[in-house]
Amino acid sequence: MVEYDRDKLTERECARIIKSAVSPRPIAWISTQSEDGVDNLAPYSSYNYISSKQPTVLFNSPNDANGGLKDTARNALETEEFAVNVVTEGLLERMDHTSASNPPEESEFDLAGLERAECREIAAPRVAEAAITMECTLYDSIEIHDRLTVIGEVQHFSVSENVLTEGKVDQRELPTVGRLVGPYYTVSDLSSFERQF
Repeated sequence: MVEYDRDKLTERECARIIKSAVSPRPIAWISTQSEDGVDNLAPYSSYNYISSKQPTVLFNSPNDANGGLKDTARNALETEEFAVNVVTEGLLERMDHTSASNPPEESEFDLAGLERAECREIAAPRVAEAAITMECTLYDSIEIHDRLTVIGEVQHFSVSENVLTEGKVDQRELPTVGRLVGPYYTVSDLSSFERQF
């Protein structure tokens, strides 16, 4: 076993290890709308849910002290809402395209040729082809080291009939995309082993 003292590693070396260890990472494809009405769409792989009883999710973005807030985080803070679109295999290439740097006045929906659909509870649009979208209102935000953690309470779910079996989301019909370290992605594939407990 090779041992590493965190304080003796470079920032890049630390990032490589932690991103390899915490993988595959789910991707939140977050849509927001600026106060000027410009639609924004960007993927975040530092993302997860906090609570399922009162559905609550979070994503992390660089903070002001680390190069400035990205459009997504700024929009979420200013408008107090955002939508999380689930990325599936058929959307992978277009999702990756929306990670490119884009001026705030230009929409990634247009850049990637994605159709918008109206959300029910928030002004921001959702990705029309997304199998699941969660519409969120801002619960809180907190700065942790070089990141801003944005927390949202889910107010509404949009779920495609194509991923439902007997009214329940069927993971076998939902080939979600995960982020790996470096330039790599992975697509979920069920293991033959099923949870026993």
